[in-house]
Amino acid sequence: MPYLCHCTDIEDSAAVRREHVEAHLRYVESILDRIAVAGPLRDEPGGEPVGSVLIYKTEDRDEALGLLHADPYYRAGLWSRVECRHINAVAGEWVGGRNW
Repeated sequence: MPYLCHCTDIEDSAAVRREHVEAHLRYVESILDRIAVAGPLRDEPGGEPVGSVLIYKTEDRDEALGLLHADPYYRAGLWSRVECRHINAVAGEWVGGRNW
């Protein structure tokens, strides 16, 4: 099962995001085979990003953290808080219904 990393932006993060978005997107493209889903978090559709979620396809926490720590957003200090947790996906369209 994958690891989900929930990242909360620093205050006034827009300038940091703008400065590093191209490098971040290039990095994401370079590891697409390791990502189940990723994207910015917003308080409302179309709002400013307030964080990011990345779901890495790995059973290894150290590997997930390594992928996260290599991200230009992480290296730039965009995120004030990061939580990485193993996901036991058991229900929903993405897992093909239910898994019990």
